Amino acid sequence: MESSGANVYLAGAGPGGADLLTLKTLRLLERADIILHDSLVGADVLRLANPAASLIDVGKRCGGKAHPQAEICRLLVEAAQTGAMVLRLKGGDPMIFGRATEEMAALRAAGIAFEVVPGVTAAAAAAAALATSLTMRDVSRAVHLLAAHGSDGGLPPHDWAALARAGGTFAVYMGVRTLPVLAANLLAAGIAADMPAAAVENIALPNQRLWRATLAALPGLLAAAAPAGPVLLLIGEALRE
Repeated sequence: MESSGANVYLAGAGPGGADLLTLKTLRLLERADIILHDSLVGADVLRLANPAASLIDVGKRCGGKAHPQAEICRLLVEAAQTGAMVLRLKGGDPMIFGRATEEMAALRAAGIAFEVVPGVTAAAAAAAALATSLTMRDVSRAVHLLAAHGSDGGLPPHDWAALARAGGTFAVYMGVRTLPVLAANLLAAGIAADMPAAAVENIALPNQRLWRATLAALPGLLAAAAPAGPVLLLIGEALRE
């Protein structure tokens, strides 16, 4: 369904700053008639939009007003059926914890062609902010992207023992609220208490904040810091300084 005749685009806005937009997404922003965007898409990004475009905030922020996914799918299909050029703009990359599967299914069911445009995901941007590679020869040969916030608001039931055996670097999305339980599960599975860990809040924005600690200490450090913005967590030997 990634057709040249598409008038609907599911695109990634990157982790925060407008300077991390891809050129393709920028061009779509400048041309789109209707833009359905996440709450995490920043004002500096939206300022680049076509001045005549209709901007619709369909964000789902933890603890705040939320648009159910079914409603977002309905709005997306209805916008596409007008014949307008529609941009569904998501934070980060649409295919990584972006709920793109449901939206693509809704578009397919309605017979609407679409195109997916990738964006910079938070894990890559956090690594850049920390100047720390997520992979390292003989140290970290894998990167695991984990969601730490499920549909019920709790920590999803990952196979912690398997993750501990696999090693590598863990990039944890939506993990601040569930970090104490996540850390406890990783420690119980055999991850060392002094395993290096880090957190990046508001990645690539002027108010970005960074923290480095051990896995055991990170929950307390973040509890004291009380970050209000989106946070990406990194855990693994590749982070050891």
